[in-house]
Parts: sequence; structure tokens; C-alpha cells
Amino acid sequence: MSNAPVSNVAIVPNARRLLWAGFMAILAAGVGFALRGGILDNWGKEFGFTATQLGAIGGAGFTGFTFGIILGGVVCDAFGYGRLVVAAFALHVLSAVVTLGATTPDNAYRMLILGMFLFAFANGTLEAVANPLVATLYPHNRTHFLNLLHASWPAGLILGALAGWVLDDRLQLDWRYQITLYLVPTAAYGLMFLGQHMPRSEASEKGTRLADMFRDVGLLGAAVVCWLLALFFEGSLGLSQTASYGLAGALLLLVGFMTRFALGSVLLFLLFVAHALVGTVELGTDSWIQNITGNLFTSEQGRALFLWTSAIMFLLRFCANFIETRLRLSPIGLLLTCSVAAAVGLQMASGMQSFGMALVALGVYSVGKTFFWPTMLAVASDRFPRTGAVAISIMGGIGFLGAGLIGGPGLGYSKDRYAAEALHAAAPEVHAQVQAQEPARFLFLAQVQAIDGRKLAEAREADPRSAAQQAIVDADIVGNRRTLTADAFIPAAMALIYLALLLWFRSIGGYRPVHLEGTSAAAPPGG
Repeated sequence: MSNAPVSNVAIVPNARRLLWAGFMAILAAGVGFALRGGILDNWGKEFGFTATQLGAIGGAGFTGFTFGIILGGVVCDAFGYGRLVVAAFALHVLSAVVTLGATTPDNAYRMLILGMFLFAFANGTLEAVANPLVATLYPHNRTHFLNLLHASWPAGLILGALAGWVLDDRLQLDWRYQITLYLVPTAAYGLMFLGQHMPRSEASEKGTRLADMFRDVGLLGAAVVCWLLALFFEGSLGLSQTASYGLAGALLLLVGFMTRFALGSVLLFLLFVAHALVGTVELGTDSWIQNITGNLFTSEQGRALFLWTSAIMFLLRFCANFIETRLRLSPIGLLLTCSVAAAVGLQMASGMQSFGMALVALGVYSVGKTFFWPTMLAVASDRFPRTGAVAISIMGGIGFLGAGLIGGPGLGYSKDRYAAEALHAAAPEVHAQVQAQEPARFLFLAQVQAIDGRKLAEAREADPRSAAQQAIVDADIVGNRRTLTADAFIPAAMALIYLALLLWFRSIGGYRPVHLEGTSAAAPPGG
């Protein structure tokens, strides 16, 4: 149970306007994310892109956000929230211009990659502003107001998906008109932020230096980020493993020199690890869930289930205050409860046979994943005020790196592995004929002779299907179900971390926020 006082009193009179301006900024990100995801197939048809190329365009979104939120978080206390909002607004507009510049097969791939990166970098920059800003505005009820802020993300997904459903599937409007729709909420947040005074973080008000802001992160926290960056350098930039880990090691040394080789907080280290898993299970699963449910049912039902889960997230994020005050759950207790619900929901989803059962199973999963992201940010803000915007911005970057480097690729590898194993067991001669030219690989796991995506698509679309094609489709369904079962182990692992943290907080008298005093920036006790 939390011992912290809960109050909705803000520290400045324009707090509500700033809160809703941040809400609109993240809404713009959600609308643009959903619209761009919905027109990937349009780009494939118009410019002849392969699935790998489309995946690289989508991956630029994870990369851009990561660098935007981490760099924005490092400089925002010194640079100022207002300047970062102006920069993000300009990047959102520039992203639309660059994307619309994709006119021929010769320039489209480069322009779309750049446009996606700029769009995501702007989104990350805005989160580097909105998260610490709202945490500063409402220091006594961060869990509620950060959940309220992040209700905008599923709201944007819903609006973007519905717009894509109507404009693309029904009206078949050119993708160039669709992609510019996110400029409407972009203009709205620009006007809402215009001329507003934004208070600095508690650490910045106390005069805390950047090096001191990093001391709670220390070598432990930096090691989590640097390992994920090593994966990015190797997998996304194509550097050798030696060069990738050498570059990551140099960044770790830089943090060491800056903090005088402070080890950092064990609690913050555990929160960083847990948030990498949050990104993996939330964003990583979301990147595959329409594909999986569309294969188990129909594409229309898959889209409906995506809207269903997003609607649950949107509505429940307004209830965090009720849960914390009426149900008397501390933020750590809420995270533990959610991780159990997410694990149960994914396990149920692995066995769903009907659309009705899918509504129930994915509904349970959605209840679980709803509070992960904003509540983790609230805990980091509550316990580590000395870090200013640094810790929660790094945490956001870790979540997106976890999704882009572990969640999405890991679930894709699981689908390939389990489907290939099922097909090899049922019809080894068919498996030998439909293997992809390149084996599927993921981290240190064994490579897999996956099913060729084109042959899988041919088998799904065949009417009637041959015995071999039916075996391929059946194996793919098995792969989808077993992937959801494997996915359930991620929130189960998170539950163990949160249980350990809950027991530790109880041993020191309960969960409570920490506040800086005077001009010193001493580390918070026990955390």
C-alpha cells in the first residue's frame, strides 16, 4: 500500500492547459503511427517494396523515437521545454513534406525512411517534454496524471485506424492525403503550447548539474541502454559485433567518467530492465497482434480486435486515480497486478477458437498492459527526482529499443520457429520445399529454416487448397498460437521483478515519493 499523499493540486495555474497540450501532442503521434502502419501495403504496391524494405521503413519509427526521447531528455532541462516543442513541431511538419516527396521508385525508399525517422524523432522529443512536465506539474499524483497523459496514445491509434479504415479500405483515397491527417492534432498542440510558461523540473530548480542527474543511472543503468544500443548498431546499422560492442562500451565509459564511475541505483537498474520488458510485451506484441489475429480469424476481425484493445486502454487510463485511492494499490502493486493479468490474457489468447473468446482473452491482456508504461514513468519520477528528465526519458528510450530490437523481431522469430517445427513434424517433405532461402535468426538462439513468406501467402489465398497448402496454413496457425504462449512468459518475468520490489518497499515502510531538499541533490534513501 502507498503511504504517499494523493492530491490533484498543480504547482502552476496553467497546468491543465499544459496537460492537454501534452495529451494532444501524443495523440498526434498515435494518429500518425496508425495511419503510416495502415498504408504500408500501399507503399509496397506503388513502389514495389519487399516485406524486408517495408519492415525497415517501420523500424525507422522505433529508432527515431528512441534517439528523440533520450537526447531530448538529456538536454531539456538546459535547453528548455518550449524550444523542444518548437523543434518537434517543425520536425512533424518537415516529416510530412519529406514523406510526400516519395514520388518514384528511385527516391521513395530513401524519402520514406527519412520521413518516418523524422516523424518518430519528433514524437520522442515531445515525450521528452510531456513526461517530465506532467510529473513536475502534479508531484503528488503522478501515477494518475501520467496515465491520463498517455490515454492519448490509444486514442490516437483508434482515430488513425478508423480514418485508415474509411479512407483507405472504403474510399480508397490516395495515401498522400491520408498521411497528412496527423497535421491536424499537430496544429492543435502547437496552438495549445503557444505562449505558455512551463516550469522546470525539481532537479533543475535545485540547480542540479547534468553529471549529478546521471549518478542514479550510473554504470548499472547505462549498461542496460548500452547493451540495447549494441544490438541496434549491429542489427540496424550493420556494424560488426566487435565494432558495435566497442562503441557501446565507449558510451558506457563516457557515463562512467561523467559520474565518477558511480554504480547507480539498483532500484533504477531493475526498473530499466522491467521497462525493456514493458516495451517488448506492449509495443512488440502490438506490432504483431493484428497479423496474428488476422491469421487466426479474418483481417476485418483482426482490425476490430485492435480497436477493442485500444479502446480498453484509452478508457482505463482515466481510472488510475480510482485504483490508487479507492483500491489502495501502490504503483508497484498496480504494476504487479497488471503483469499477472497480461500473462493470463496472452495465455488465454493462445487457445482462442472464436471471435468472442478473442474479445475476452485480448480484453484481459489489454487490462494488464494498460498501466505499464505511464506507471513506470511515475515510479521513476517519484523515486529519483535528482535525475530530472534524464531517467524517465532514458526509460522511454529503453522501452522502444526493447520493442524494436527484442519484442518485434523476437515474436517474428517465434512465429517462424514454431510454424517451421509444426510443418516439419506434420509434412517434412513440404517443409523442405517451402523453406526460405535465408534462415531466421534472433540474438543467440539457434537459426531456423523458416517458411518462405511468399509461399505462405500463396497457401492462404489458394481456393481450393491442396493438401500441401493446407499443411502450411495449419502449421502457421500453430506458430501463431505457440508464439502467444511464449509471449506470456514476458509479463510473468515482469511479475517476479515487481513482486520483489513490492516486498522490498514493504520492508522499508511502504512506497512513497522522494523530494529534493535545499540545494543538495543527495541520493534518495534506499533507492
